[in-house]
Amino acid sequence: MNVYNYGSINIDHIYRVTDFVSPGETLASKHYQRMLGGKGANQSIALAKAGIKVKHIGSINSDDAWVKDSLVNKGISTEYIQQLQAPTGHAIIQVSDAGENAIILHGGANHAHSLTDLELILSNAKKGDVILLQNECNLTDSVLSLSKEKGLTVVFNPAPMTDEVSTYALTNVDYLIVNETEAEALLNDPAFNQTQAHALIDQLHHLYPEQKIIMTLGADGVLYKDKQHTFTIAAEKVEVVDTTAAGDTFIGYFIQQIITGKSIETALKVANKASSITVQTLGASESIPDMSTIQSLGLTR
Repeated sequence: MNVYNYGSINIDHIYRVTDFVSPGETLASKHYQRMLGGKGANQSIALAKAGIKVKHIGSINSDDAWVKDSLVNKGISTEYIQQLQAPTGHAIIQVSDAGENAIILHGGANHAHSLTDLELILSNAKKGDVILLQNECNLTDSVLSLSKEKGLTVVFNPAPMTDEVSTYALTNVDYLIVNETEAEALLNDPAFNQTQAHALIDQLHHLYPEQKIIMTLGADGVLYKDKQHTFTIAAEKVEVVDTTAAGDTFIGYFIQQIITGKSIETALKVANKASSITVQTLGASESIPDMSTIQSLGLTR
């Protein structure tokens, strides 16, 4: 079984600040880092650190070969990463002393994929393979449809959320991974004013009854629902330093657990623990733990 990830690749410019800059304010940062990032790249790195051989589908600028080399060094297959004239996607990230982040994105090459190229790449996939998608690349809806036509298991994390996501053919999704804000946006129902997590996930499952829905709740843990089960996994109690790659870590480890035959409940517990380790360290992909760290905690058996 192969795992494909159609996802963004960004160069992150990370600024550590006391608090987020306000309109009209100039604020000195305490620390600066340039790092490989993007939800897609981070999730591929999480998969690789979890021991999965992932094939990344993406694009970068032709002058940024170091980005591709970095992914190769992290154990990711880059045969489907194109080098184009468009600028590599990048992000300006503020990380506050409270551990929260504020991000400005420029899509660049992440929005330069052609449908022809994507069709050719996916022609290599086989029924039963897994594909992971986020919402930082163009043609996401087309890839969802192509993937389902190929009989792939589709995992979709609609982040960042946009108005267009509610128009996607989400019936093509097998595993939908959202937070509460994304769930509310997907419902797109002015009459629906219940904001409790269980109400949100029930309504989402009513719209998409074939899906397995995972809703991340931050400090309140994770809520899961499918046709047979609804349950909550409690959050880990840790000191939060930086939440930048927490969700990406969660998704990578969740997929690793599922495709290696673990139960949904075990997969969520392991993903939750991996994510809790990530938030205790400053940075994005560098803060993602590897499988040996998770195994040392005795959670994967």
